[in-house]
Amino acid sequence: MSLKSKLNRLKPHLSGGSQSVKVDNLRDPGKIDVPFHERWKQEGVFPYFLGQDYCLIREVKYPLSQQHGHYCFRDFLTAVDIWNKRPVNHPLSAQGHVAEELFFFDTETTGLGGGVGNTIFLLGYASISGEQLVLRQHILPHPGAEVPLYQSFLEKVNYKTLVTYNGKSFDWPQVKTRHTLVREHVPKLPAFGHFDLFHAARRLWKHKLERLKLAVVEKEVLGVERIDDIPGFLAPMIYFDFVESKTPEGMLGILKHNEIDILSLVTLYTHLTFQLCGIDAFQSRSESYEVGRWFAALGEKSEAEQVLSKLTTGNDMTSFQAKLALAFQSKKERDWETARKLFKDVVDCDENRMSLEACVELAKIHEHRLKDYQLAIGYCKRAILLKTQSKKSVNLSSHLTAEQLEVRLKRLERKYAKFPG
Repeated sequence: MSLKSKLNRLKPHLSGGSQSVKVDNLRDPGKIDVPFHERWKQEGVFPYFLGQDYCLIREVKYPLSQQHGHYCFRDFLTAVDIWNKRPVNHPLSAQGHVAEELFFFDTETTGLGGGVGNTIFLLGYASISGEQLVLRQHILPHPGAEVPLYQSFLEKVNYKTLVTYNGKSFDWPQVKTRHTLVREHVPKLPAFGHFDLFHAARRLWKHKLERLKLAVVEKEVLGVERIDDIPGFLAPMIYFDFVESKTPEGMLGILKHNEIDILSLVTLYTHLTFQLCGIDAFQSRSESYEVGRWFAALGEKSEAEQVLSKLTTGNDMTSFQAKLALAFQSKKERDWETARKLFKDVVDCDENRMSLEACVELAKIHEHRLKDYQLAIGYCKRAILLKTQSKKSVNLSSHLTAEQLEVRLKRLERKYAKFPG
């Protein structure tokens, strides 16, 4: 039967997880037979025996000079060194870490849902060891072999921080769920820190990329081109076929897919560090703006100002975005004059939402801080005009409606009548 026919026949198993796969009892541990042992050995995959069962482990070593996308793995060491020399508060900062303490981790599972019905059949990770990047993959040969799988995975784990792509929401919670089922027989899960690069990618490139799947980020940002890659959605069906047939060929394709995922995490962490720390010579203005805005959101005032101030020259949209972000930061610091100047620069931009926000903020400053009610009235009227003439609804961060702006205008007119200047 062809692999395609088997995959079609196994589709119903996808929603049922490991429950729907029949498992044969293994024989005495001294007589355990590993199907296709020689074929696995040719691919650098070896059995790990524990009691009456086993899992499979593959190990690959790369020199640090190895290129993956736009970077070589040695650049990751530079990234860690940069963080250690740059005392800045950031969720991706490796300050206090050495390169060997970061653990690039990814899994393959029988489905995308949560709960005990979803089985992890491949645990993959990579870390620096001396002058090499060592990648290991722990393979579940059948759904009953989770004890040797997690024992082999956990017995040598000694790392400070996981690095994943959406691992906080998916991979690590799945590991915790499956570990609960075998926790009486294997070591405890270590208390890791966690760098989830998906959230960083979303911050920097959500306006550039339609989808933020790792494969898309690889191609569009990192310069990684996958050749003859197995689509991730086929992995569960291929695994179920492997459980039934024992033949390695389909699983070898999944191992390669998982390997690229993990190597790309190393490249992505390096690239994000270079972006955040201003090392990337090819960083776009829009990327710089997102970096500055991220630092501002973290309360890193000096870092945000340093990044955003460089973008304020010119009349492109990024320049106005940077000025608006700096204006709000100045307002937060009660530096009213700096905020006023920056908001005023944004008023004449071609983007209605930003212009509207600037008008409203200038009306507030002139009313409450400068007591110049005439100018406040002018900016309020301009805001009302922008709000009412816009072809589509323009939302303010303050959620002011046209009616609320009219109330503000009437109040300003009363104040001006009482205190004309």
